Amino acid sequence: MPQSSEQLAALVPGSTPALMEWLQTQLAAGHAPSTLQHSLLHAGWAPHIAQAALLACTQPVPVPRETGPQPGPNLQQHPSEIDVGDRRVQVLLSLQKPHLVLFANLLSDAECEQLIADARPAMARSKTVATSSSAEEINPDRTSHGMFYVRGQTPVVTRLEARIAQLLRWPVENGEGLQVLNYHPGAQYKPHHDYFNPQEGSSAALLRRGGQRVGTLVIYLNDVPAGGCTFFPESQLRIHPRKGHAVFFGYPSPDLSTLTLHAGDPVLAGEKWIATKWLREREFR
Repeated sequence: MPQSSEQLAALVPGSTPALMEWLQTQLAAGHAPSTLQHSLLHAGWAPHIAQAALLACTQPVPVPRETGPQPGPNLQQHPSEIDVGDRRVQVLLSLQKPHLVLFANLLSDAECEQLIADARPAMARSKTVATSSSAEEINPDRTSHGMFYVRGQTPVVTRLEARIAQLLRWPVENGEGLQVLNYHPGAQYKPHHDYFNPQEGSSAALLRRGGQRVGTLVIYLNDVPAGGCTFFPESQLRIHPRKGHAVFFGYPSPDLSTLTLHAGDPVLAGEKWIATKWLREREFR
């Protein structure tokens, strides 16, 4: 059943029912989402609100599904540290919505540097999954360079994957290979979701490899002098990159209500190195 403009507005903080009604009318008349986004920006709407409003009007309402266990740290006793076997990881911040936790001391300085050194020879322009197929393509919204490790490829990767599994209580085999990304000055990743839209043509093949993505861990491998924050526009939260820190956010269902729209702010000084681990429902193959 189509959602009302009031229901859609409730999904996008900062929007209004009138905005959603206008978008629904324009989309029904055949206007392209890209044209409407340009009109919204010209009218003064913030870019993240314009994008989220269009997503709310164009993405079908997800079919409710039963959700079993979800990845995430055990925070029931509000711990300041979590033992992950070979080190203690500090908990710096936690939010309920979005479901987000900021950690310190996930990696040592030497481990961060080793991950970068091992990844550097394989770095290439980052790609995203095409919307109509499972192939990858260059996307102007993502201007970083990156590479993927195979699970357990190096001793540092093996140690890190074991820590992540214990920290987030999620099996190693349910994680995609660790991705290392490098952002030069001016490079960024515009607002996006990490889950796969089940209605897009590219998603069917991706979902067969391990089910839906249910969580993301972004690990900061260096300090960035200026810019390069991980930005959550719906909650106006910015995570500043610090070497060895990591931010986890979970999304039990692939829909806007998780408030996990996020971006990599442009790097303004220096460069930015991160490692990203995406977690799947089932074993990733």
